[in-house]
Amino acid sequence: MDIKGKLIIIGGALDKGSFAETDLDENLVNNLNFFETGILRRIILESKHQEKSRIEVITTASKIPKEIGPEYIKALEYLGAKNTAIMFLDKREMASTPEIIERLEVADVVIFTGGDQLRLTSILGGTKFHDLLLEKYRTQEFVYAGTSAGAAAASNNMIYQGSSSEALLKGEVKITSGLGLINDVVIDTHFVQRGRIGRLFQSVVGNPRTLGIGLGEDTGLLITNNREMTAIGSGLVILVDGHEIKDTNLTQIELGQPISINHLVVHVLSINDTFDLKTNKMTIKSSQYAENLELTAEDLEN
Repeated sequence: MDIKGKLIIIGGALDKGSFAETDLDENLVNNLNFFETGILRRIILESKHQEKSRIEVITTASKIPKEIGPEYIKALEYLGAKNTAIMFLDKREMASTPEIIERLEVADVVIFTGGDQLRLTSILGGTKFHDLLLEKYRTQEFVYAGTSAGAAAASNNMIYQGSSSEALLKGEVKITSGLGLINDVVIDTHFVQRGRIGRLFQSVVGNPRTLGIGLGEDTGLLITNNREMTAIGSGLVILVDGHEIKDTNLTQIELGQPISINHLVVHVLSINDTFDLKTNKMTIKSSQYAENLELTAEDLEN
């Protein structure tokens, strides 16, 4: 089945350009990060009607929804997208009300903010909202965009807990079901900055069919037809591919003991690089070898 929708997952802490603040840790509410001419702009451009698209900002995952929502609206309007609204969904029963369902029905884009992905899935999972979200993504020109928690929750498998420093001790990484827009991947965010690669290693070794996706901050992936992934933003995307794992001690050790893995493949993507989920093949957009091949062909012609 072809998927008509687009998935844009973002690692969090987006650079918000002219909205930038210097005291990020001390003043969280005033440091809600966006990327004016990059990722946020890309979300608008990928939508059905671009600046005229109906965009709903969904703050369910956040503990500060009344602060974070208006900041998104301000950034979107700065980029010319004025047909926007904030959807405050903080109770499970709200996700099946006629008003909320009607708003989702006419939306061209939903943007899920950061926060707690377990809060997001526990409120929305299995509701009429969730069912309609999946239907629109599969059958319409619809964009699901999620940053941080909104990205982590997009896949069928979702990491919701796990210390970075102890991530390669058996049982330290906790996984549950996400919203299920894309299968056979597990997504982690704030990836490079918080040293979370061990969380993906453990997630993948337990089921090597699953591709681990680690999204750096101010970095994301545009996924079309649940197949081709293109890196966007200013940082790095780390992919952990377990298809070629040769051996592990995972089933032989007790909980809390270190995991061994033989022959785990890792890819690093930067802006405009692509990865095909069906063939597990990566293409580097600015490959030094592709450039050399072109020069060689040109030299031969001369």
